Amino acid sequence: MQRASRLSRELALLSTEPPPGISCWQSSTRLDELRAQIIGAADTPYEKGIFDLEIVVPERYPFEPPKIRFLTPIYHPNIDSAGRICLDVLKLPPKGAWRPSLNISTLLTSVQLLMAEPNPDDPLMADISSEYKYNKQLFLLNAKEWTEKYASQQKRALEEKTNQSETETTNECTTQKRKGSSISKKEKKSRLGS
Repeated sequence: MQRASRLSRELALLSTEPPPGISCWQSSTRLDELRAQIIGAADTPYEKGIFDLEIVVPERYPFEPPKIRFLTPIYHPNIDSAGRICLDVLKLPPKGAWRPSLNISTLLTSVQLLMAEPNPDDPLMADISSEYKYNKQLFLLNAKEWTEKYASQQKRALEEKTNQSETETTNECTTQKRKGSSISKKEKKSRLGS
């Protein structure tokens, strides 16, 4: 009960006063599954990228932190290929810094800050971390490339058009099948017989 009322308050606050560049909403009828979007900050390799995240709120929330992961691929030393995030506020003490006084808005702001300021000393992706430390220009180039490839607005618009045309094609095929099914039994027999 405490989780449901707190989540309702947090979601209401996130919809009326979202942090800059962040949006969050309930993904389905279940209150414990949320989706969020973070817009890449200016002057970072993620600039103008739109990154989707999944948030799963545990039964013991706020005494346990939510599980947050990126759905959009991102080239970052603290985020692995499955979208898992290495961030202290997402873990319980003694290794983590989660406290029940923190909320989802704070966590999303922390993730946004981590995107702008990676922590190469606590990486999930060792190769990207060493690239960030020792060849920052290459890291910036790769991160921008990934952002353009996976998180750009043009890419999203193209995917939406593709999905829409696939849906239309599927509908046309269904319509054609229905037209074919209106053939009478006699016509079917004569076609099969010839």
